[in-house]
Amino acid sequence: MLSAFARAFQTPDLRKKLLFTLGIMVLFRLGAHIPVPGVNFVAVNQCYKQTTSGLFGLVNLFSGGALLQLTIFALGIMPYITASIILQLLTVVIPRLEALKKEGQAGTAKITQYTRYLTIALAVLQGTGIVATASSGALFPGCVAANQIVPDQSVFRIAVMVITMAAGTTVIMWLGELITDRGIGNGMSILIFTSIAAGFPGSMWAIKQSGKLFGGWGEFFSVIAVGIVVVVLVIFVEQAQRRIPVQYAKRMIGRRAFGGTSTYIPLKVNQAGVIPVIFASSLLYIPALVVQLTNSQAGWATWIRTNFVKGDHPVYMVTYFVLIVFFAFFYVAISFNPEEVADNMKKYGGFIPGIRAGRPTAEYLNYVLTRITWPGALYLGMIALIPMIALVAFGQQTNFPFGGTSVLIVVGVGLETVKQIESQLQQRNYEGFLR
Repeated sequence: MLSAFARAFQTPDLRKKLLFTLGIMVLFRLGAHIPVPGVNFVAVNQCYKQTTSGLFGLVNLFSGGALLQLTIFALGIMPYITASIILQLLTVVIPRLEALKKEGQAGTAKITQYTRYLTIALAVLQGTGIVATASSGALFPGCVAANQIVPDQSVFRIAVMVITMAAGTTVIMWLGELITDRGIGNGMSILIFTSIAAGFPGSMWAIKQSGKLFGGWGEFFSVIAVGIVVVVLVIFVEQAQRRIPVQYAKRMIGRRAFGGTSTYIPLKVNQAGVIPVIFASSLLYIPALVVQLTNSQAGWATWIRTNFVKGDHPVYMVTYFVLIVFFAFFYVAISFNPEEVADNMKKYGGFIPGIRAGRPTAEYLNYVLTRITWPGALYLGMIALIPMIALVAFGQQTNFPFGGTSVLIVVGVGLETVKQIESQLQQRNYEGFLR
């Protein structure tokens, strides 16, 4: 990986792309430290040091800590992720979106435009919720200065804060598209990678300071060892795939023969990626968020506070694991259609050796996909439970940097970026057959 970056810096056009990407990343991190107008930044800093991320941990993770500091990039890239997931789910349900998806580049551009509009709408909704929560003091429960975070709670001031946060999300979306067009890798993925990786040094140092073994260095190096094992496991599983062989029959068109080639369908063990973890985390936030906003003292509210607020409770851990497994199968079912793949293969004269074309091929693909999704779903559940296990072992759930969502995204984006750099290097160094 390091050799690929070194060779990329030696290539002038790739060096410009890498420096442009790094510049956008620096600009993105700079915006994550500029407070929203109307916020008492002294009170925010005081409460931020006293409390943990709580219910807003997932959004705070994707914003690189900007959410709980109420900066102009407080919402981060989360509205865009949510909009993309919603559009992807609606593509299966709405025939119009499905037709646009099949139109190729023009249809994809139209869906991207819909995603942008939905992102802005979600940013306004989420910004309104965050500002209302901060104004009521519920963003930092237990902090004395929580009610002083938004001193001026007039309609005009609240509207300015919401518009600023929504505009920050729009700027982030634009920066991500700039990286995609003029930089290296997928822009949105790079920005998510930047947000998560920015919290690693602070989390590691917090573990060292709060540790008790050998002045905190015992916990520090133990977490690094666990992190290395987790990263190796994630790389191994993320690269694992089942290759279904496909043979294309020869076809005579005029005097020329076409086809007769052999290829394969790559079915990844973790076909769903990090989406099931995001779905499960978001769903588990809803009950605790309802209890926090309503401040109810009923029996059901007390049960939720006991079982679904702290991540170390067995009920929470089991529910989280089951939801991840469920959403892994759900997302794979809507993102990969065996019948459509089998129909396309049959249309172009392709078949799986030993399997008849058509419905038997679709049944075989569905059978294989179900079998390899089980280990992928269990692997996602185990990786996601690592921060909760760390809470029991080290008491460091908030500071533990090698959690399931963060490691999956960082490793996945890192591998994909390195592959793109190597492919571009190969294109520039390709000598051809004639010399």
